[in-house]
Amino acid sequence: MGRARRKPAKKNTIHFSPWILAGVALIGAIILGAVLLIGKGSSSSSQISVAQALDKFHSGAFILDVRTSEEWNQGHIPGSILIPLDQLPGRLSEVPRDRDMVVVCRTGVRSAQGLQILQQAGFTRAASMTGGMDAWQAAGYPVESQ
Repeated sequence: MGRARRKPAKKNTIHFSPWILAGVALIGAIILGAVLLIGKGSSSSSQISVAQALDKFHSGAFILDVRTSEEWNQGHIPGSILIPLDQLPGRLSEVPRDRDMVVVCRTGVRSAQGLQILQQAGFTRAASMTGGMDAWQAAGYPVESQ
């Protein structure tokens, strides 16, 4: 008697139709696009350096100071307008929508919060100055006090 013939072992291969591959590629492209848009949104949060803020100051930008009146009296950017952060949501009508704007505080934390309030209210030409008045004064830029 002869030997029993063995069937060759099946290889586990997966065959994808071109439609499945196209669908996976499309989903990947959508996810990548969403990640890029989200990343762009966060980087366009408009943080600018004190040097960039100085350029905007010289160009006539609206300078919005969101510190307390006591801090503002100790020293502020000439021509800046004081609207403390806790009052900003109720005083948005005092802020121009048709001008570039620099939001300022002492170190840059409250100005970033102020920028967020402005952006949520539809302001598109605002930027927060990183480093705040501490960095502005350290750079020797103009300051006036009350």
